[in-house]
Order: sequence, then structure tokens, then C-alpha cells
Amino acid sequence: MTKVLVVDDDFMVAKLHSHYVNATEGFSVAGVAHTGAEALRAAERLRPDLLLLDIYLPDMDGISVLRRLRALEGGTHADALFVTAARDAHVIRDALRAGALHYLIKPFDKSSLQEQLRHVAALRTRLERLGEASQEDVDQIFGTRPRASRGLPKGLAAHTADLVERTLRQHEDGLSASECAAAGALSRVSARRYLEYFTGTGQAEVSLRYGGTGRPERCYRWVASPGINHR
Repeated sequence: MTKVLVVDDDFMVAKLHSHYVNATEGFSVAGVAHTGAEALRAAERLRPDLLLLDIYLPDMDGISVLRRLRALEGGTHADALFVTAARDAHVIRDALRAGALHYLIKPFDKSSLQEQLRHVAALRTRLERLGEASQEDVDQIFGTRPRASRGLPKGLAAHTADLVERTLRQHEDGLSASECAAAGALSRVSARRYLEYFTGTGQAEVSLRYGGTGRPERCYRWVASPGINHR
């Protein structure tokens, strides 16, 4: 479970973002702060994995909050996702330099935030599983950002579709929904939705795998070239 500290001076916005976070599988809100000082104290006390951080706070800006947390002795290792109305290019540049994973401009909907959260989860999982990184691993970690879900049905995210595609392509003999979920750090229900989508669009094929007892299991295999419909 990824613990999130939500930081926003607007109480209603903080409540809404907290709802979005708690509705995302694998994430929970560890605490809420409405000022920079509150955020610093809460981060030191709660040790969150992720900061959902606004730029405009009444006592200091969110970038200063992140910099102070990084400068503390034994400072936080939390990742930071900025969620703000600030559109100035220099602010975005400063956020990146301070170590932000990404930057969402308000207003945004639930699916936009959840797609970013799933990207954070996938990135953390990838890093945890790596012993020694190849250049391909590094390029994906530093260069990949979730894309808009054009071409996908409502409720499906491009980043997760890419993850399921890569997982299938790495297992040429095919995978069940449970096996794909385990390999991609997804829920079985989520993996099944993407697998059935790929099957329906002809990018994957499904066959029945018969075991010793019980009902046969659906086994999915990638058959298309990479990235046909969801890029």
C-alpha cells in the first residue's frame, strides 16, 4: 500500500483529492495538510511514500516544502506529484528540478489523477524489482510518462495498457489473467479487463488451458505488433 500525504490549502479540494486517492487500488491517504508548515511536520511524522503537493500554500510554496524535506537530515524519500493551478513555465521547471515525478494542472478529473498514481505505483514496483539496471530500464524509468488514453474505452488507461502489453509480449506461451496480474503488479480484475480488450481488438488471442480439475482457464497470448491502438 502506497501511503499518500495530501497537501492543499483548500479544504474541499484536499477532501476531493483524498477521495480520489483512496479510490485508487493500492493507495491510501496517510494524512492531510493545509499549509507548508503542517506538511513538513506531517511528512516527518507519517513518513509517506508520496506527496500530493499544491504549489500555492499560505505560508510557503509547495516547491519550497519539497526542497526543505529533501534537505532535512535523514530527509524524506517520498516521491512528489504536484497538483496545482500554477501554469508558469518557470514554476514547472523549478518543480522538476526539486524532484517532482510529475505535474498535474488543475482542474483535472478523477481518471487523470488515478492514471498518474498508477504510473507512480508501476515505477516504484519496477525500481524495487531491479537489481542491476540496463540502459533500457533507465530510459523507461526516466523517459516514460503516462499518455492520454485516446483510442481506449472509458476507464482504461494508456499506461496500464502498455504494461499489460509488455507483460504479454514477455511471455510468448501466454498468460492467464491471474498470472498477468502477478507479473504486472495489477489486480486480477484489472488485468482481465485489459486482456479482454486486447482480445476484442485482435491484438491478443485467447485459448482454453485445461488443468487437472475444475473449469478450464482462459490463456491470453499477444499476436499483434506493439502499440497498435493505444498509443
